[in-house]
Amino acid sequence: MLFQPKFFTLLKNGISKEQILKDVIAGSIVGIVALPLAIAFAVASGVSPEKGIITAIVAGLIISIFGGSRVKIAGPTGAFIIILYGIVQQYGIDGLLISTLMAGVILIIFGFLKLGNLLKYFPHPLIVGFTSGIAVVIFSTQVKDALGFRDRTTTCRFFCKMATLFSAYK
Repeated sequence: MLFQPKFFTLLKNGISKEQILKDVIAGSIVGIVALPLAIAFAVASGVSPEKGIITAIVAGLIISIFGGSRVKIAGPTGAFIIILYGIVQQYGIDGLLISTLMAGVILIIFGFLKLGNLLKYFPHPLIVGFTSGIAVVIFSTQVKDALGFRDRTTTCRFFCKMATLFSAYK
């Protein structure tokens, strides 16, 4: 059976005014959370804030229209900050655009080949470790902004950054 997005089945089967109102309220709440988050992720990734807003809006529309569930929430994710920052620093916005298109094509191919089931073979400690590592990296790169420090640690790694931050309290 060919995949049919939930949006199109709702249009075909109809949707009540009450449900539309509930969806608008829920979507507004998600937007209130997602848009500032998208701005923060854009800045942390090394691009301008408006690129984060545009990305969140366009991605949200695409996911809403072509998603397989009516109750799916999708938005920016912190784990990608490190990846995006590295791509932008090394290849610029054009490199980011190309890598995004390549990732999209790979995801579409995986979908057609029904390879999503392979995810169950990723061990749980690997997922937790990856997510925890990303959290530590994001924290170590952003804590200076939260505490109002000037960045004197642009070229050093985690321990150097933490030593610089802790030395500021002496």
